[in-house]
Amino acid sequence: MRVLHIAAECYPLLKTGGLADVVGALPQAQRALGSDARVLLPGFPAVRAGLQDAKLAASLPVRFGSDTLTLWQGRLPSGVPAYVIDAPGLYDRTGNPYADADQHPYADNHRRFALLAWVAAQLAEGLLADWRPQLLHGHDWHAGLTPAYLRQIALRDGRRPAASVFTVHNLAYQGVFPATHYAELGLPAEFYRLDGLEFHGQLSFIKAGLQFSDRIATVSPSYAEEIQAAEHGCGLDGLLRYRADALRGILNGVDEQVWDPASDPALPAHFDAERPLGKARCKAALQAELGLAAEPGALLFGVVSRLTEQKGLNLVLAGAEALLAQGGQLLVLGSGEPALEEGFRQLAQRHAGRVAVRLGFDEPLSHRIFAGCDVVLVPSRFEPCGLTQMYGMRYGALPLARRTGGLADTVSDVSLENLAAHTATGLVFERFTQPDFDAAVRRAFALHGKPQLWREVRRQAMQQHFGWEGPARDYLALYKSALG
Repeated sequence: MRVLHIAAECYPLLKTGGLADVVGALPQAQRALGSDARVLLPGFPAVRAGLQDAKLAASLPVRFGSDTLTLWQGRLPSGVPAYVIDAPGLYDRTGNPYADADQHPYADNHRRFALLAWVAAQLAEGLLADWRPQLLHGHDWHAGLTPAYLRQIALRDGRRPAASVFTVHNLAYQGVFPATHYAELGLPAEFYRLDGLEFHGQLSFIKAGLQFSDRIATVSPSYAEEIQAAEHGCGLDGLLRYRADALRGILNGVDEQVWDPASDPALPAHFDAERPLGKARCKAALQAELGLAAEPGALLFGVVSRLTEQKGLNLVLAGAEALLAQGGQLLVLGSGEPALEEGFRQLAQRHAGRVAVRLGFDEPLSHRIFAGCDVVLVPSRFEPCGLTQMYGMRYGALPLARRTGGLADTVSDVSLENLAAHTATGLVFERFTQPDFDAAVRRAFALHGKPQLWREVRRQAMQQHFGWEGPARDYLALYKSALG
């Protein structure tokens, strides 16, 4: 099966979040199963720089405000074939691919990502003589217009050039723009309606993906259920209930070669579930690296996350004093909302040697944090899938997580019955409230006070497997359904 993944980012070329990890790993897993999976990406500077064996594949007519427009073909570092759209006027900008230095979204994002979807449809229509995808798999709102352009071609030619699957990685990010931009997209006027792109008087890229795709996926079974209700439906729950027969939740995986504490080159020592001694060395090295007190017995809590309220970091900040008063240490890696950044910065100033904060993103450091921490904090208000808890378990950092979305599907609480059944892998709390979070922290200290039990739960967590082979097979089955 010839599959083209359409996305805005892809690890290791460009990463701002978990989407890049998925796009970097899923096509590779599908190719291992015999599928001819490839990737289409915008030509951001980091993407162009990382494309291997690049050669010009096609020149296209100028569209969407770009001065020149070409398509390049090459390979990702993993060997997966990739196509990159070179449109300097739209993509050649430093820093964040979506926003300027002040974190203001680029005013022409509607054209920048319409171009991504439009080129995908051109490939499906036969732009290249040597390869033509049977199915287009769009990821998040950046690729949301892909099935709309396919539908436009089908209306014109009487047949669809390819089937489509659209994956929602986070419904809260929707690609909503003023309706005045609709004419710039080159879509039929009749697509701007209630059962099209119109969304409360504006136009929505993610709604286009939900409305026009043959099949819809999201990144965990629980999240697939949650987004059909008003609380997590972000205004689109009605449409998702209407299309429930086309919707499926497929849990993300992790690249178990990249995320492997037994061989990870970013770590000062290696370990695994059966030989865990190297984790203590990783903890000591991490404390030294980040200026924390050299206390082997201190319960070390870690955060690797976007610093947003959605991720529950307001609970962590508000509960930090109580956590520290119990003898814990806290380290934070991430960036996001200014109030949270400043709050954690001040916390670190007040508690030198007990709290360390690194604002920004550092991929090797994130690996060392998972390897050195005892607990990884994932107290999300909502979480479509979450990879952090999976990385934590792989590296022996027990997740402290709220029961929602993919967290509910992957973390098994240290309840008495789960401990008795040897299935416990973390600490789970129910309600998104400060008392519930604080109680979960206290439970972490209580469990840590029973070393034998702590080691047993950690070993159970490290034995969990979240590889991509299962999700890759599930997606291939969904593709066959869409093609059928």
